[in-house]
Amino acid sequence: MRIFTTTFLTVITLVLSPISWSADFAKGQEAYNSGDYETALTEWSFLANEGDADGQFGMGLLHDNGFGVVLDSLQAAKWYQSAAEQGHGEAQCNLAVMYENGWGVPQSDEDAFKWYSLAAEQGLTPAQYSLGKMYKSGFGVAKDNIQAYKWLTIAYETGNNSARFKRDTIASKMTVEDVAISEGLAQQWMDSNQNLLARY
Repeated sequence: MRIFTTTFLTVITLVLSPISWSADFAKGQEAYNSGDYETALTEWSFLANEGDADGQFGMGLLHDNGFGVVLDSLQAAKWYQSAAEQGHGEAQCNLAVMYENGWGVPQSDEDAFKWYSLAAEQGLTPAQYSLGKMYKSGFGVAKDNIQAYKWLTIAYETGNNSARFKRDTIASKMTVEDVAISEGLAQQWMDSNQNLLARY
């Protein structure tokens, strides 16, 4: 399996995600989690070729990690893209990682920002954390400490403890007024997305 330096792919979501999957995807998920990648490949390839976003995401995972297939970043990116365009949050997050690092696609901070943004709005903590870091550094988007603080606060509230340190580092360079604005924006997002926060 690859070692990721800047962020990680959401492989763990297969085990932890509360999303209810179709019956065939669930069979592939069970096989994947038990290391039976051949069965996962059989189940997911059928679904993926039928246009099912969950199956496409599963195929992306298999190709991205070389489980049951040859490790192939181009194929992983292709499957993630197909699922991401259908609104699959985990695929959007993984595709953002691919763009951020230039794995299977041309490196593009702007495309990484786009896909992290979509995944973050769906409540994916890794995407929220990465989005906060992009706003902090100005990669793929204009540097914006207010937005960085907002997204890092949300990421912290949804379980990423590293986000608190990064957020507090940013806060030391912000005015009290700007911190209050950021906290208000974070609270507004959380109040509007209680359904997404219920999983944490």
